[in-house]
Amino acid sequence: MKAFVQTLRLVALGAALLAATLPAFGEEPIKVVYHLNTGLEQASDALRNIRNHLSTDPKVKIAVVTHARGIDFLLAGAEDKDKNPYHVIVEDLVSQGVEFKVCNITLERRKIDRSKVIPEAKVVPSGVGEVSRLQAREGYAYLKP
Repeated sequence: MKAFVQTLRLVALGAALLAATLPAFGEEPIKVVYHLNTGLEQASDALRNIRNHLSTDPKVKIAVVTHARGIDFLLAGAEDKDKNPYHVIVEDLVSQGVEFKVCNITLERRKIDRSKVIPEAKVVPSGVGEVSRLQAREGYAYLKP
């Protein structure tokens, strides 16, 4: 009888462990939009946050949407305060699935030619429109570093 009870306990424990792990296999990755609009300091903070985010959840789907001064780090030749080129970090994050988006309205208003945008970034019609679309239509959570 004692062996039977122990076997039942083991089966129950195994079933509980299996039930606890099954939902994780079918879950969609978390989707997050990082919204940047204030310049290079915010970009540096965001890139650090994104690296940290990916280190704890490598399956997370991240979109970085920029407008106003937030586009500056995605322009050719942009460097951080220590003279490190932003494009190197962006290239690495793109290789991990992060998407970077630049507002066309900002480009037009600031008279910046699209050719100045680094190749890893995609130009979208409107930065705020893209943030709204990602949240409302695609279920992205909103983060603003």
